Order: sequence, then structure tokens, then C-alpha cells
Amino acid sequence: DAWCRTGDIGARDADGYLRITGRKKELIVTAGGKNVSPAQLEDRLRGHPLISQVLVIGDGEPFISALITLDKEMLPQWLRNHGLAAMDVVEASSHPQVLAALDRAVARTNRAVSRAESIRTFRVLTTDFTEANGLLTPSLKVKRNQVMKEYAGTIADIYASTRKGPQE
Repeated sequence: DAWCRTGDIGARDADGYLRITGRKKELIVTAGGKNVSPAQLEDRLRGHPLISQVLVIGDGEPFISALITLDKEMLPQWLRNHGLAAMDVVEASSHPQVLAALDRAVARTNRAVSRAESIRTFRVLTTDFTEANGLLTPSLKVKRNQVMKEYAGTIADIYASTRKGPQE
């Protein structure tokens, strides 16, 4: 009969088991009032061989988007497997075939959630999140607030078209 407030968000499956789906403190609330647990989207995307890290964003914004880093160790093999010349992460971050593969990965991820929870756009960052650059904890969790601060300009660009400027 006791209740323990852990800060976890969960869902009960068809068999009656409770499945942890995220953390309450990480919950994103869009401008439309939709609550989105970023962990589900991030975990699905991180399963793609090209992707190292993902940060889903959109708190107070009209839609959900993501910041994605490429896995520099997996990149050479992925490029060979797809008949592409060797390139570094910076080149790959804007290569049409790499972006198309990431687009497909995002589309697959979005099939698991409602339209309001889906990732509408993403940006590929050229620097991975690491403990050394202060963007990962020692247990390799993304420091959400630090990444958002570090990439504030990129995030502002994502949502710039939805903000209304002064009327001329």
C-alpha cells in the first residue's frame, strides 16, 4: 500500500507490467501542451549505426526536434557499406546520403509515437557529446541543460521560422 515517488514515468503494458519510459524532470511540454518523454525517441535513434548521441528538444516550442551527433568509429564502415568515399564527421554531417539515412531513421522512430510527439526536424552536430567536453556525465548520460546552452544558436535557428518578429 506504500507509494514511492521516484520521478520515473511509466506505462502499463498489455500484460499488466509497468515499464519505465522516462524521467519526469526530463519531460518536454510543447507550446501546444503536449507532454513528450524524450527518452523513448532518443533511445530508438541511438540504435542507428551512424548515430552516437541524440538530444530531443522542444520544451515550450511548437514542435519537437533533435540534435544528433555522428558515431565517428562506425562512420567509416557505414560509408564503405553504402559505396561512399571516406570522409570525416564534418563532411558527413552535410552529405546528402548521410542526411537521407538519418531522415529514414527519424521517420522509423516517429512511427512509435503520435504526430505531436514526433521529431519534425533535426540538426547534425559536428562534435560528439563527451565527458571531456562536459556534455556527458561520468555514467555517459547527456547533460541536457549543458548541451542546450552550448548549442543555443543552433536551437534558435531550428525554431526561428516559427517565431514572429516585429512587423514592418
